[in-house]
Amino acid sequence: MARFSEENLETALEIRSRYPIAKSATIPLLHLAQEQDGYVTDDAMEHIAELVGTTPAQVLGTCSFYEMFKREPVGTYLVNICTNISCQIMGGEELLHHAEHSLGIKAGSTTPDGLVTLEDVECIAACTEAPCLQVNYRYRHRITIEEFDQLIEDLRAGKLADEVPPHGTLARTRQHIPAERAAGNADPAGVPEPGWLARNAEGADA
Repeated sequence: MARFSEENLETALEIRSRYPIAKSATIPLLHLAQEQDGYVTDDAMEHIAELVGTTPAQVLGTCSFYEMFKREPVGTYLVNICTNISCQIMGGEELLHHAEHSLGIKAGSTTPDGLVTLEDVECIAACTEAPCLQVNYRYRHRITIEEFDQLIEDLRAGKLADEVPPHGTLARTRQHIPAERAAGNADPAGVPEPGWLARNAEGADA
């Protein structure tokens, strides 16, 4: 499946309706596409472009800017191990090497069963909790090699299914705003231009 399913198309249209300018919905629609397929397909980006009135190239520009969006299939569980300075000092490199050895893959690869993709990442903003990692962007702090092994064992056994959903799922509960409860989006076309923006425009024309 690549374009939005019938159910997800209904969700996509509801998401789009929250924005006075349709292209502002690009990022939440990319998240929806990734939730559907586990990554963002080319067909999904074309579908999003149709929905928000831009080009597939513009959607790709947004998608490729953010590390969280994957454009190739990944495992059910994406394990990001931080090796930036704080985590490196506290054993992040050793943790990554152990992970590669125990999983039998190099960083950037996926286990043969398709369960785990391993990534070596830059700072994930938990420097006081080093060494840390994320599983589908859910944090694990001050993790030891033994705790990593237990984590993988639990993932394989399905023991963390309630805590860590498959890759692409941001939340289990989706926001739904009934039409009668919507705040009413204001079209920014009638909003006065900020003074600083007008001055910049005048300078550019000079």
